[in-house]
Amino acid sequence: MKTYSPKDYWTSLAENFDPADAAGLAPVLHPSSPAWFNQLIDDLQFRAIRKAMAVAAIPVGASILDVGCGTGRWVRRYHELGLHATGLDATPAMLRVARDRGTAETLVAGEAYHLPFPSSGFDAVSDITVTQHIPAVLQRQALSEMIRVIRPGGCLILMELIRGEGIHIFPRKPQDWIEQAASCGAKLVGWFGQEYLLLDRLFVHVAQAMVGRHRVGGISQRPSSQQSTMARRMYWGFRRITVPISAWADPVAGWICPGQIATHGVFVFKK
Repeated sequence: MKTYSPKDYWTSLAENFDPADAAGLAPVLHPSSPAWFNQLIDDLQFRAIRKAMAVAAIPVGASILDVGCGTGRWVRRYHELGLHATGLDATPAMLRVARDRGTAETLVAGEAYHLPFPSSGFDAVSDITVTQHIPAVLQRQALSEMIRVIRPGGCLILMELIRGEGIHIFPRKPQDWIEQAASCGAKLVGWFGQEYLLLDRLFVHVAQAMVGRHRVGGISQRPSSQQSTMARRMYWGFRRITVPISAWADPVAGWICPGQIATHGVFVFKK
């Protein structure tokens, strides 16, 4: 198995994505997915973050640090919402993309687990799908640093994976994320599940199971590039139906389903 090198991984994503991606979504969401899919996921995340900001009661004019700002999408949005935003990312290539995408706010290079800011310097900190990419042994240190730079009474908004697997993701169960932040001096205000996409997840599960059986059974040899392209088109053709339907139904799913079955958890903490 290939070893995960955060620096190499994120630099590669920043340097090799489609320049037509005006918002810079692919490097920070799903690099190999169609643009429409990343846009839809981004819309869902923005809806969730606005809900979290309402729970946190962040006032207009507050200072906020976006840790792992990537291509700057949240820094730009916070500015539009009337906040004084600062973005931090460990990958210079990501910060270059952020500037190229019109992020005029302060951008700083640095590691999440060693923030180059004084204590109590921000009213709020956001970490949106960032700590999930930090190896587990460093996650508590990263959360501790985020909480350190928040003023007393300020808030931390955390959106992280609570399920999944991969060489570059290190998810935790919801209670584990809560305990990690609490051990660093933060108090949970509330949390909710984000990105259920139930119908689409069912389709992906069935599709993956069929591919697995196909390979295990030895029914075909390695597919040609033409076959692979056709299979990809069919796969995303079906998802072009299942994803929007699932996204439309997500508010209902969030109301009737426990947050633990969502893909991500959104947590709001107070210092």
